[in-house]
Amino acid sequence: MTTIKLSATRSPLTCVAVAGPLWAVVSLAQVATRKGFDLTEQPLSALSNGSSGWVQIVNFLLAGLLSVVGAASLGRALGSTWVPRLVRVYGVGMIAAGIFVMDPGPALTWRGYGHMAAGSISFIALIAACYVLGRHYSRAGDRRNAITSRVAGTALLVGDLWAMSGGRLGTVTLAVGAITAMLWISTVAAAHLR
Repeated sequence: MTTIKLSATRSPLTCVAVAGPLWAVVSLAQVATRKGFDLTEQPLSALSNGSSGWVQIVNFLLAGLLSVVGAASLGRALGSTWVPRLVRVYGVGMIAAGIFVMDPGPALTWRGYGHMAAGSISFIALIAACYVLGRHYSRAGDRRNAITSRVAGTALLVGDLWAMSGGRLGTVTLAVGAITAMLWISTVAAAHLR
């Protein structure tokens, strides 16, 4: 009976553990190899455009799906109610960001607005999940993980605000913040797999 419960939680938890690294590696590999793409001027979402844009679209969809599938298991592993809800919302936002592709030009279409809304919802949920994890670890007396959780959430918050303000290298700070928060959620899931 215990083996069945463990494997029922373990497989979906693996999904969350894989989601962040997968999204980061696929995105950064495209940054390194996509001719004409400049992260200092374009956000990672812009990789969804062009003839090879399908790679980033699938990346969004897969990372989102993996997060949604594993959210409940992460909650059971942590004994948390809010972390799985927030991770699920983050995952749904990623799926929506893959469906509503970012506009290639400065003019926004309904798809561009959809992408911006999905990204905003996803990032807000991810930031909140990191802060809720910070509180969870503080209550458990785990100061290191509490601080790391808050740093990850703050990295995304600052990156997002910097990018929205049009600050220099805003797309880079957004990418660093998003990847940091995603990897932290995956790290937490991976820690509970052991």
